[in-house]
Amino acid sequence: MDFTISPVTPADVPEVLEQIRELARFEKLEHEVQSTVELLNQAFFGEGAAAGALIARQGAVAAGYAIYFFTFSTFVGRRGIWLEDVYVRPQYRRHGLGRTLIEQVARIGVSRGCGRFEWVALNWNKTALDFYEKLGAVRLDDWVILRLDSKGLRQVADGLPPTR
Repeated sequence: MDFTISPVTPADVPEVLEQIRELARFEKLEHEVQSTVELLNQAFFGEGAAAGALIARQGAVAAGYAIYFFTFSTFVGRRGIWLEDVYVRPQYRRHGLGRTLIEQVARIGVSRGCGRFEWVALNWNKTALDFYEKLGAVRLDDWVILRLDSKGLRQVADGLPPTR
């Protein structure tokens, strides 16, 4: 299969959002999707854009996407690149597209002088974990990811005790 990969444009955002929902369904997390076309446009193209995105197509059909953003490591002393999502629609899998999307994000990281390339995967997604290990990725089992949702973020910002 022949694929093209290009930076997302505002016209691509509705298709990216549709695929985000597909990924969330697969991960059994669709109830957590709050993204809208407007929010993604702001994130990708607004002042101080928070993230970048690539879209993969076979002909005119959206086949997958990758979303990334930049981090910073005090230990490395420079920025890193974080792969937020990489998604390939089921009918386009096993043709090298996932790897190609990851390679494209890696190239962006190299061009920006990044010292790290990081991402997370669900611990039950053995297919993805095996794939990432074949790329040379190392599991960081000593680290625990912590999260505050928007309500928790506001509570901490306001100095309020947590509510559950």
